[in-house]
Amino acid sequence: MEIQLWRELLEPYQLVVDELMVKFRYLMKEHRASGKYSPIEEVNGRVKKISSILEKMQKKKIKFEDIENKIDDIAGIRIICQFVEDIYTVVNIIKNRSDMTVKEEKDYVSNSKESGYQSYHLIVYYDIITLKGTKKIKVEIQIRTLAMNFWATIEHSLQYKYRQNMPSYIRERLTGAAAAVVALDKEMSTVRNEIMDSQNIFQVKAQIVAEILNTIQNLYSVANKREIIKIQDEFYKIYKLNDVDVLEKFSKELDIIAEGYRAQGIENDE
Repeated sequence: MEIQLWRELLEPYQLVVDELMVKFRYLMKEHRASGKYSPIEEVNGRVKKISSILEKMQKKKIKFEDIENKIDDIAGIRIICQFVEDIYTVVNIIKNRSDMTVKEEKDYVSNSKESGYQSYHLIVYYDIITLKGTKKIKVEIQIRTLAMNFWATIEHSLQYKYRQNMPSYIRERLTGAAAAVVALDKEMSTVRNEIMDSQNIFQVKAQIVAEILNTIQNLYSVANKREIIKIQDEFYKIYKLNDVDVLEKFSKELDIIAEGYRAQGIENDE
């Protein structure tokens, strides 16, 4: 098979992976910037390696011209969540998007595989615009918790090593580890609200601090050095209190000071 044919086949899939990663990461950023908890913790993507495609073609007796119709996971996106509940939130987000259409779904979270594997799989259609026009691409989206992903990564490596001939003692250990993953995710779900509140407070605090530091930086060009030092000292004292409400109040007061300097600058220009 000529390399050029593979390149022409796979380039649109890489473009789809790149676009979807940007979109899902923006979704994370949008939640956090607005002070909301993000159900998405991490996003990764890949285009299936040619060697892996060849293996699947050989195993399922697929011709080159049938690859796009018969292989659903050439383009893959993996979404990692903190909690099991977040998985279903993300599934609903994807189903309600206008730029994706769900072709197929498999819930291996509620109904794990015999091996212990857990993940929620969606096959979606996504339109990509190329020089040759609009092309409808199939993408496999896997949604897992952090614990599920750790288990699946180890299991995949072992399956690759043993080529479906994994020793029974290793398989038993993996089955036990899968049960531990289920127990861990259930335990984390019992304190989910507390963890979410804590993380939201951290995000809000980080955003307020960034705004304060940006305002102080801007004041360097208009305020005198003595006043800047006084403001900085006050900020450090307040920061040590670890009180978001006090930080927010200080940020608003600083905005009023900055606005006064801006108004003064406009009057001087006139």
